[in-house]
Amino acid sequence: MTSSQLFRWALAAAVLPVLWAQTPMPRMISVEPTSGKVGDILTVTGENLEKTHVAEVFLTDGKNDLKVPVTEQAATTLKFRIPPNVKPGKWALMILTAGKDPKYIEQPVKVIVESAEAAKPEAPKPEQPKPEETKPQP
Repeated sequence: MTSSQLFRWALAAAVLPVLWAQTPMPRMISVEPTSGKVGDILTVTGENLEKTHVAEVFLTDGKNDLKVPVTEQAATTLKFRIPPNVKPGKWALMILTAGKDPKYIEQPVKVIVESAEAAKPEAPKPEQPKPEETKPQP
């Protein structure tokens, strides 16, 4: 065996266990609906979203990170509820990976949280009597 062949075998022996030890990286691709209000449940689609890869999910605006309750979790879908303490605005989704070396990873998926007032239908205004229908007071 030549020295270059020996080097290749040694390199393969060192690299292959590292490659096999890496866990698949979770990736969020989309969210439906793209907006909601406090209490709404949104569905994320992606890859490697099961509990063995994703420990927690957050909404983040770059300064504030709010943990969201996950209601369902599978390999390609994840459902979460918009928490009550979130402010209206545009938020990114962020995950905390599971495993020995957990990492926070912001995802390229955005959600718009609507204000509770904007989501309520406007109450009808009471009808005002027409001027000719008003009777003079004696």
